[in-house]
Amino acid sequence: MADFRRPSRLPPVKNRSDNVVRFDRKSRTRAGQQRQSWWNANWAFVPLLAAPLLGVGVAWIWHTQTAQPQSLTDQAASSSEQYQVSFGRCSGPIRINCVVDGDTFWLQGTKYRIADINAPEVSSPDCGAEAALGERATSRLVELLNGGGFSLRVTDRDEDRYGRKLRIVTRTGESLGEALVSEGLAERWTGRRRSWC
Repeated sequence: MADFRRPSRLPPVKNRSDNVVRFDRKSRTRAGQQRQSWWNANWAFVPLLAAPLLGVGVAWIWHTQTAQPQSLTDQAASSSEQYQVSFGRCSGPIRINCVVDGDTFWLQGTKYRIADINAPEVSSPDCGAEAALGERATSRLVELLNGGGFSLRVTDRDEDRYGRKLRIVTRTGESLGEALVSEGLAERWTGRRRSWC
């Protein structure tokens, strides 16, 4: 029968120093000198590599700080700026401060379309009734714009397809376009034009 008893004493473990890597001060000093010599040889190239990255970072920060959508810039300006300008009827190729028709005018060389109304056409009316109503609306808009200071309020779109700035014209919080609607010289803008004939 086999004897399965544990031996009372284990044999001594051999000292296995052959699988241990020893580091001495000389090898560490040598590695540090190699790193230092690499830095001394290549330090001039580090700014050349870092400069483009730094330039891209600065340009990105500058762009994100200064580039705002045009409508937000206009909105900030329109909320505080009051205009008080003398208007007349537009004529000739140079248009600075003048009224085109019942819903379009030029202000400081920029063409605006009153965004909350649609007025009868004067340049290409469909009938004599539209032409007559368009003339009355144009004259009335000249009077309203000359009646005192007004503000331009931004809508959900900055421009229409013709490049006109879309704004709601207000005085003391009230829409001047709404005044034209109440007088029967314009209609509220619903997204499509109706016939005035």
